[in-house]
Amino acid sequence: MIQFSLKCAEGHQFDSWFQSAGAFERLQAAGHVACAVCGSAKVEKAMMAPRVRPARSAATGPERARPLSAPASPAEQALKALKAHVEANSEYVGMEFAREARAIHDGDAPERPIHGEAKPHEARRLIEDGVPVAPLPFRPGRKSN
Repeated sequence: MIQFSLKCAEGHQFDSWFQSAGAFERLQAAGHVACAVCGSAKVEKAMMAPRVRPARSAATGPERARPLSAPASPAEQALKALKAHVEANSEYVGMEFAREARAIHDGDAPERPIHGEAKPHEARRLIEDGVPVAPLPFRPGRKSN
C-alpha cells in the first residue's frame, strides 16, 4: 500500500491510499479518483515529503502516524461533526426513508427529524412532489466500518 497526497483543480488537498503507484495511475486514468471534499475528478498528486519513521515498535509519541479513523482536514472534521449531529438529533429509518418522509409531509406520521436511505428514483419522486429532502455527505453509521 502507498499513500499519496493529492489535490484537485479547486485546490483541495487530501491523502488517499492505493495498492500501488500503478493502481493510482490506472484509477486516475479511468476517472475513479475524486476529490474527497468537492468530488472533482480532476485530481493529481501533490508535492510530498518522504516520511521516514522508526520501526513501529519504536514509535510512541507524536511522530507516530495518526490513525486512519481520525479526521485530518477541517473538511473531514466538519463532516464528522455533521454526522454526529444528524445521528444524535434524528431518527434513522433505514430504507423506509422515502415512505416515512412522504408520510410526515402528508401529515400521516408525526413530524420529526429523520434520516435514512432512498433509491435514486424514490428521492427524485420526493423532490418532484415537493417533499423537502437533502442528500447527506456520509454513510449511515450502521453501514460504516
